[in-house]
Amino acid sequence: MALTPRIRVPSASRELARSVGRVAQSVAGPLRGGRSLHSAVDGRTVMVTGASSGIGRAAAVEIGRAGGAVLLVARSTARLKDTAREIEASHGLAEVYSADLSAEASIDELLERVLAEHPTIDVLVNNAGRSIRRSLALSYDRFHDFERTMQLNYFGPVKLILGLLRGMRERRSGQIVNVSTLGVQTNAPRFSAYIASKAALDAFTRVAAAECADDGVQFTTIHMPLVRTPMSAPTKLYDRFPALTPEQAAQLICEAIRTRSDHVGPRVGSLTELGRAIAPGMAKEILGATYRAFPDSAAAHGRVDESESASALQRAVAQLLRGAYW
Repeated sequence: MALTPRIRVPSASRELARSVGRVAQSVAGPLRGGRSLHSAVDGRTVMVTGASSGIGRAAAVEIGRAGGAVLLVARSTARLKDTAREIEASHGLAEVYSADLSAEASIDELLERVLAEHPTIDVLVNNAGRSIRRSLALSYDRFHDFERTMQLNYFGPVKLILGLLRGMRERRSGQIVNVSTLGVQTNAPRFSAYIASKAALDAFTRVAAAECADDGVQFTTIHMPLVRTPMSAPTKLYDRFPALTPEQAAQLICEAIRTRSDHVGPRVGSLTELGRAIAPGMAKEILGATYRAFPDSAAAHGRVDESESASALQRAVAQLLRGAYW
């Protein structure tokens, strides 16, 4: 049963009524318990970036098993073919599109190829990304870290969105799923390059969602907690932190597609945002304490130290704020 109320209003107030209806629909989204992933993707075309490994690969496999035709995007053709074979082994459909999403020309070529073969893209999952854990004290001569992180985490997804959004709006149907990070909400020290790039994508998403509210295109942001992947592996203290597996993280992407909700993520993110709004000074002090408690890793210094591990205090904080990273 639809949860959107029917409201009879004079013509001068119809626009307000539409806005009220959209708010009700956004609340109803997560409550659509009867809608399965199969019903959300069966017969539809879903593009997943970063599909050669980790979260992207696991999500692509789940979507393919549920009946979606998955377009797999990443740099490594060989690893994408491995993902495609896994999907096809469960009688799913998958196609491989190798591209460097940090290069504008490569994205242009990707869009040209994809739209020539698949004029209708129903869902875009912007999952590909890079993370850098390094304090500002070690970054004075590393401006390129900020440039390359912004290029892949922000400019790449935005260029893909702009390339596909026109068709979605014309068809009045589609979904953009942007994989962001819990760090945008917690403001974890040492992640200034990474969090800034994801915060930019979050802000773009909020504005785009408002502009497309009448066009049938849904934007969803996932504030992803810590996931045990090769991207997090260089920080050895994370070996003892609570973390999702790639398969568990992929379920958040599947839930975003199934419910078409505006936001998916752990509650700790919303709680930390609330705490910062209520007591910004205290929040800054707490973040300063975590900065001191969680030093730069050997990897941030360009070294490998297999003996590096989390202290009892660090493990206690990680358990208290499960999913957050520092």
